[in-house]
Amino acid sequence: MIPASVIVVTKNEGENLAHCLLPLVGTFRQVVVVDSNSTDDTMATAKNMGAEFLPFSWNGKYPKKRQWCLDAMPGLQPWVFFVDADEVATPELIRELRLLFARGNMADGYFVRGRYVWLGRRLRFGMANNKLCLFRRDRFRFPVVGDLDIPGMGEIEGHYQPLPLGPDVTIGQVSAALVHYNRKGRGEWNRRHERYATWEAAMIARDAFPPDPVPWRQELKTLTRASWARPYLVFLYAYVLRAGFLDGAAGLDFALARAGYARDVQRRLRSLQ
Repeated sequence: MIPASVIVVTKNEGENLAHCLLPLVGTFRQVVVVDSNSTDDTMATAKNMGAEFLPFSWNGKYPKKRQWCLDAMPGLQPWVFFVDADEVATPELIRELRLLFARGNMADGYFVRGRYVWLGRRLRFGMANNKLCLFRRDRFRFPVVGDLDIPGMGEIEGHYQPLPLGPDVTIGQVSAALVHYNRKGRGEWNRRHERYATWEAAMIARDAFPPDPVPWRQELKTLTRASWARPYLVFLYAYVLRAGFLDGAAGLDFALARAGYARDVQRRLRSLQ
């Protein structure tokens, strides 16, 4: 087994959870579902699939949910892998992680890309998210940011990365990707991103984002995060530079959705200034 603890944070993810857990349970040494008072069959699904189940109730303070997992959960492996309930680890990713751990001489943490399934098609090009979600838990920590009074995120850490605990921490990149599904439909995606946009606009207005652990990523975010041109740059990057047009109509629609999100952030930011 891969010597890492997989942590899947959930709230009413019964629709997604079995798909998520199937390639993980029996592959990693520990798989834990950390759940926030779900009212659907999330708990039953987790237990039926062979995952550990741990309830979580947020007290409205820091640490938020992911850091709480690192601080409070007993028996975690030195390595942790955070996977969202709507993500699925591909066979290619599992193979790469097996080889990575077997080879040894690893970095302290790894970025893992997420590729979307959009309009029923798995996107091979265009804009992918890239998050630092596989790491040694003694080498990284999620930062405390001034967002407790900002709506949109609540108990979960927002769109920022865990930070290295020291200048000697090393970070790598995994080639294979998680696949991100949107089984709850476009309406739910829109509602969720409206919440994200409210949170992100307030974070930009307060200059409250923590630094990115990778310098060039931080420089790019500093240049573009509050720029009026950001929606256009997002579309250009997703559809042209990353060849989203090769994914056909789904690639175009996804690029427009990402640009629309950036435009919504800018609109909300202007209302705060």
